[in-house]
Amino acid sequence: MLGLNKTKKNVVKLIGGNWKRKNIFFHDSEGLRPTLGRVRETLFNWLDQDLTNKACLDLFAGTGALGFEALSRNASCCIFVEKNKESFTELTKNKESLNADKALILHCPANIFLKSNTKKFDVIFFDPPFMSKDDYELLDSLAFHLKPNGHIYMESDSKYSSEILKIIKSSVAGKVYFYLLSKS
Repeated sequence: MLGLNKTKKNVVKLIGGNWKRKNIFFHDSEGLRPTLGRVRETLFNWLDQDLTNKACLDLFAGTGALGFEALSRNASCCIFVEKNKESFTELTKNKESLNADKALILHCPANIFLKSNTKKFDVIFFDPPFMSKDDYELLDSLAFHLKPNGHIYMESDSKYSSEILKIIKSSVAGKVYFYLLSKS
């Protein structure tokens, strides 16, 4: 009897920078939605493509596509935070295959990381698997972790508004709303 291949890997192709057309791999995981290539292209156009000397945080890293795209575009560093063990393992393998020495992969929940973090970031990627009330509160708290003139990229399945964060740019791709935010 044939069964499903539970070790099947999925792939995301990086779309720009030094690692353009390189593949990163990921396992299927509940709630994991890789950011579409056209959405990543729009995001990095919003960020002016080159992230030289920018410190990035990929919170709820999942596939790591956003953080690896940032490193591919010369970000000075990117911290990837992921609590799912399989996703963490794949992120580590992708870091090794890309020789991404400016990547730091952490295996912990986002809220735990943020409670102990004192570093400020130029760009924070925020794309939790399911946006809950707690995630919106966590999102608003990210203003504390931003450098002056820093940005937060956020994806959601619903429209977003906040008194703490200002929407700089927004768009929709299918059922996904995505935003570039800054401190108000």
